[in-house]
Amino acid sequence: MPELPNVVLWSVPAFLVLAALEALSFRLRPDEDELGYTGRDTAASLSMGVGSLVFDLLWGLLPALVYSAVHTATPLKVPVTWQSLLLTLVAQDFFYYWSHRSHHVVRLLWASHVVHHSSVRFNLSTALRQPWTGFTAWVFYLPLIACGVHPAALAFCGGVNLVYQFWIHTERVGRLPRWFEFALNTPSHHRVHHASQGGYLDRNFGGILIVWDRLFGSFAPETEKPVYGLTKNIGTHNPLRIAFHEYASIARDLSRAPTWRERLGRLLRSPGWRPR
Repeated sequence: MPELPNVVLWSVPAFLVLAALEALSFRLRPDEDELGYTGRDTAASLSMGVGSLVFDLLWGLLPALVYSAVHTATPLKVPVTWQSLLLTLVAQDFFYYWSHRSHHVVRLLWASHVVHHSSVRFNLSTALRQPWTGFTAWVFYLPLIACGVHPAALAFCGGVNLVYQFWIHTERVGRLPRWFEFALNTPSHHRVHHASQGGYLDRNFGGILIVWDRLFGSFAPETEKPVYGLTKNIGTHNPLRIAFHEYASIARDLSRAPTWRERLGRLLRSPGWRPR
């Protein structure tokens, strides 16, 4: 099997340089319709990104063991070639769509993913605002391992998917050619995803491809200017609060819930669910 690089780790210097250049562009060419950068918000995003790299090493042990066991047990084996990696990337993006969508509609999963949506700004540093509790997504990719995809190939494709999504976190890029916007995720599509107003909520979950959203009814074009952040913003730049505020909110709701039905609803229904 060819040795596959850790594309996320190798891309970190480029992430930082490009974010710095984008911040400089706001200084040189400010736009009153764009929010730009602030020191505290950017520092919070960078802190979350560094923390996620550390915590991912910890949370990665269980998936690695399960993936290895499943891959060993399955009679199917997909050879790791550059041609098969391209097909694996498309398949990984399909399962990423369902993972991402599930992390928006199941509150226990949202408690992890909410970190990425917690900034009221939208710039390249926002892409680095990653959760410290990223232990909830790996289950969605088990079918690929069961079909014979090597865990290292899956990790590589997941890294490529994450790196692709860096550049779409910007207000500095407008609409792109129609063919590009039709097939691929773009800054315009992802601005919708990060918006908090009603018509934009829970839309555009694709990673690299936007066609999944078009196929499964979750696509929304960018029309009105997005308002970024959460429906109820947390108003803090403290990394600990950003990382764990929704878990704390869940714990409070569970402690007050009078029935097991409500407790399950607080965990497994949508983030905004309330008992009747």
